Amino acid sequence: MPRHFRTARISSRARRGALSLAVAAGVLAPVVAGAAPASAAASVTCTSNKAGLAAKLSKDITSALSGRSSLTAVALYDRSTGTKCELRATDTFDSASVVKATVLATLLWDATKQHRSLTSNERALATKMITESDNGSTSTLWKQLGTGRVSAFLKAAGMTQTTPGSDGYWGLTRITARDQAKLLALLTSPNSVLSEDAREYELGLMNRVRSDQRWGTPAGVQGGTTVQVKNGWLSRATHGWRVHSIGAFTDNGHDYGIAVLTEDNGTMGQGISTIEAVARAVHADLGRPSEGGKPWNPPKRPTVASEAIPPVPEAPAGRDLVSTVQAH
Repeated sequence: MPRHFRTARISSRARRGALSLAVAAGVLAPVVAGAAPASAAASVTCTSNKAGLAAKLSKDITSALSGRSSLTAVALYDRSTGTKCELRATDTFDSASVVKATVLATLLWDATKQHRSLTSNERALATKMITESDNGSTSTLWKQLGTGRVSAFLKAAGMTQTTPGSDGYWGLTRITARDQAKLLALLTSPNSVLSEDAREYELGLMNRVRSDQRWGTPAGVQGGTTVQVKNGWLSRATHGWRVHSIGAFTDNGHDYGIAVLTEDNGTMGQGISTIEAVARAVHADLGRPSEGGKPWNPPKRPTVASEAIPPVPEAPAGRDLVSTVQAH
């Protein structure tokens, strides 16, 4: 197992830090509209307490996206330098499987409110949901929680731009990059919403995702960094492939999170390529090469043939990703 995909431990800096901002091809059938078309003039906006960093990040993320047809939203924070960047951060997207991180956070938050630990069955379901992106486990937990409790968690977490999917279609939850960054921030810093045990449990699972699902935001991260990631992918008749990745990067002087959401991709590989271009730019600008090993490279071709897209109206039981993943 790569060194930086070791058991997650939140850095002392993160413990002290204040809470900050925070799949088969689709077929013709009724669909939920994708993100509203963003202006071609949309630009990356960054702020930072470190001289020159905001301008560099803005320039490098813009360059990484140059010439790409994917509609892309980005939100990131870096507590170490007081940095924040956003691009179309309030545009909404179908969540696909990235919502599974929110489902687990809701489960942990609800269990804490009930003054109980997760049952052995809940732990088994949560582990498969996060580390394998198992859809059946997610559907079971989603039904158990209900959209009412998911909505209550979202309110408590300040994720006010997120709307749970209706009729059991959790993969059609509408999300924004900004809210996903808020979730990452909640998971990596003490707060009144998620307990320390809850945060460490979820981050531990996000640190243990199977090897062929470690693509996306971890691309280019410095060796020695603890990586926590959750990805999502879904193809529908409109807006093509939705491909998303959220990642938190801690230890060895690191304390930052990246959320990248994309749609209008012709292939899953196209979406992955776009996300990884952004990630490499961010890691290069925020990384501390002297404190870690060589940058890590994700799998060139995710082997997720056993995975299924989240349930959607045109495929209520989901569909296998048989030979639809194309290399980028």
